[in-house]
Amino acid sequence: MRVGVISDTHLPSLIHSLDELGSECADFLASVDLILHSGDISTKKLLDWCDQFAPVIVARGNHDVFDDPRVEDSQVLELEGWRIGMVHDLRPRTATPTELSAKHFGGAELDLMIAGDTHVDRLEHEDGVVQLNSGSPNLPHHKETRWGTAALLELEPDVMRAEIVLLGHSEGATNPGVARSLEVTR
Repeated sequence: MRVGVISDTHLPSLIHSLDELGSECADFLASVDLILHSGDISTKKLLDWCDQFAPVIVARGNHDVFDDPRVEDSQVLELEGWRIGMVHDLRPRTATPTELSAKHFGGAELDLMIAGDTHVDRLEHEDGVVQLNSGSPNLPHHKETRWGTAALLELEPDVMRAEIVLLGHSEGATNPGVARSLEVTR
């Protein structure tokens, strides 16, 4: 199963098209079976746009002031046998995975925790739990609008591959993201 992860799109609700995310993001999302958005969508219109590529599940961000059945404050799901928790803000950064699970996911035993909020891509494996922040596809590292990052999960019953994907470079504004990957086997 291929899962695309994005966050912090912050698109204004008054836009008439989603061209601001560009063909790079559309091509990436068209290659996955499921989309996980870890919040700060800002408009339901983005979820409808994502749905043309694959089903979308969302963790509500602090800018998401609309109701939609695809959006919850936190999400806990199982995909290919991997337990995944997703929230918008996974803090404090100094907390252990056990402490983070207790605070955000009701103490669920998780293999992967996904968050957004910082706009900074992150991929780490600590105490048996992968922590992933896909950054932002269009506002990476809180810089002006430019190409940023997304994340790709490739899940099999015994293997999880996670990767930070650079969506390209904008003219005159390099992508500040860092491509990296990891693999976890059971």
